[in-house]
Amino acid sequence: MIEAQLEMTDKIGYLLLKKGIIDHKILEQSLKIKDNDQTKLKRNLAQILVDEFGYDHDIIFREVAVLYAFKELNIHPEELPEERVTEMKNLMTRQGKEVQKMLLDHRVIPFKFDEKQKDKLILAAVDPTDRNIAKVAYTLNIKKYEINYLRKKDYEKLITLLVSSENEYLKLVQEAGEEIQVVEDETSVNEEELDAEINKSALINLVEAALIEGTRKGVSDIHIIPKSGNKTEIHFRLDGKLMLWHTQESTLPEAVMAVVKDRSKGLDRFERERAQDGFIQREIDGHIIRYRVSVLPTVGTELKNKFESIVIRILDDRKVIRDLGKLGLTGYANTAFVKAISQPQGMVILTGPTGSGKSTTLVAALYQVINPTKNVLTVEDPVEYVIEGARQLKIGYKMNFEQAIRSILRHDPDIVLVGEMRDKETAETAIKLANTGHLTFSTLHTNDAPSAVARLFKMGVEPFLIAYAINIIVAQRLIRKLCESCKKRIVNLEEHLLPTGLELKDWVGHEIYDAVGCEKCNHSGYKGRMAIHEALYFTKEVRRLIVRAGEEIDEEALRDQARKDGTKSLRDSGFEKVQQGLTSIQEVIGATMED
Repeated sequence: MIEAQLEMTDKIGYLLLKKGIIDHKILEQSLKIKDNDQTKLKRNLAQILVDEFGYDHDIIFREVAVLYAFKELNIHPEELPEERVTEMKNLMTRQGKEVQKMLLDHRVIPFKFDEKQKDKLILAAVDPTDRNIAKVAYTLNIKKYEINYLRKKDYEKLITLLVSSENEYLKLVQEAGEEIQVVEDETSVNEEELDAEINKSALINLVEAALIEGTRKGVSDIHIIPKSGNKTEIHFRLDGKLMLWHTQESTLPEAVMAVVKDRSKGLDRFERERAQDGFIQREIDGHIIRYRVSVLPTVGTELKNKFESIVIRILDDRKVIRDLGKLGLTGYANTAFVKAISQPQGMVILTGPTGSGKSTTLVAALYQVINPTKNVLTVEDPVEYVIEGARQLKIGYKMNFEQAIRSILRHDPDIVLVGEMRDKETAETAIKLANTGHLTFSTLHTNDAPSAVARLFKMGVEPFLIAYAINIIVAQRLIRKLCESCKKRIVNLEEHLLPTGLELKDWVGHEIYDAVGCEKCNHSGYKGRMAIHEALYFTKEVRRLIVRAGEEIDEEALRDQARKDGTKSLRDSGFEKVQQGLTSIQEVIGATMED
């Protein structure tokens, strides 16, 4: 009787109760708030549940959308074509800043004009029941419109693409256009004069502008390099390549370095003779971004200068991949990797040079196995990304890397991530963890998967421990993707393949592309990166080869066995991406070694 009465008075409440999303107590409390709501526009029950009781917006409003027959937009903002994003930007800005503010306030995006009715605009709304949407439509000067429901999480991703706040610091640097006076001192840096130079806002604005611009451009690292003649260069590493972003003329490099140190935690501005590590944290476009700052003393041509090089790694949690399918693992590598991480124990090792995406792959793998029934512990130095559901140990002067790994054994772990196996002690402890019933993840710096086995052997780890503790070793590289806007299909394939030494018969029937270069890709011909993999899964035959090793591991025998099992080398994995039209032959050859 009560539920029948409720169905008549509040359909939203009835639906959510029936589906078990809310209980009777919450329903009663929310209805009471609704009846006593004194706000100008009375809120419906869905809005009250989200605002007052902290319910997940998307869970509640998906049901509301179904109830009131609002279509749901299933989109992946990061995969939208650039022309679609530009079209939405134009629709948002064409009526001026006041209308744009109204759209942002009510979380509405003019998504596109209907394909069948060209004068009807599709409005994507986070809350399709918001009564202000009619007013928003009116201010956009449209007579026909349709409201579609857009998930809040998708709205947040999409709005960062559409509305990037102005970089105020960069604007100030450009407007200032002033050259900061050179401080001349024949013997050493005069700290008082350096202070006066730093206090001129242009330098502070420059550093802050670099942090913001680097984050928005998707840069991985910012390099601040001192040069002779009172010059400092700021380079951005984008898609694995360094590019000059700004040159600061007529300024002591020490002044620029001092500003970075002052704005970082854990750095001593007056220390110029040793390496230092610190960090910066900023809120940019509504997201907390962390920056890892590395300072190294360097030698300059002018002996009076105490030069230092600074590299700032941008740690943007929005780039963390949780979906294993987005890592680029294909065929045998994908099957073997999923099988390896699905085991209750054993070791999963990622190998490759610095900046090859090893940590990204490990974090994605961890997210596949993390659940509330598992105690997941990580030991990293430094901790780069916060992993939800894991306890991440803090390395410091009171607890070093090796001590942390040893202590883990007494902390009842199920799954362990050891950031890097740097020496015999760390490697042995990590492998023993894997051998005693724990699923263990770690990294090594080697060229390919078989050479990682040889590296562990040379470290002094026993062959039987290597053979029976490890599930899989995956070698990884990052290669650049061809720019979709300007890539050019190769017509004369034979002529193109001749200098590379590749066989024409292996490439017939495939559409092969080459890099050209346009404004969208900074004339590089490439935009974005992807991973290629070589997976050495520890089959019975592989384990037997390792156990029978004499004084050294036979890497060639391991490679031959891996090929028989279905493993592709890094170069072959790269060529597979070329045949899919994703990258160029030159890029793969430049990023991998011959088999």
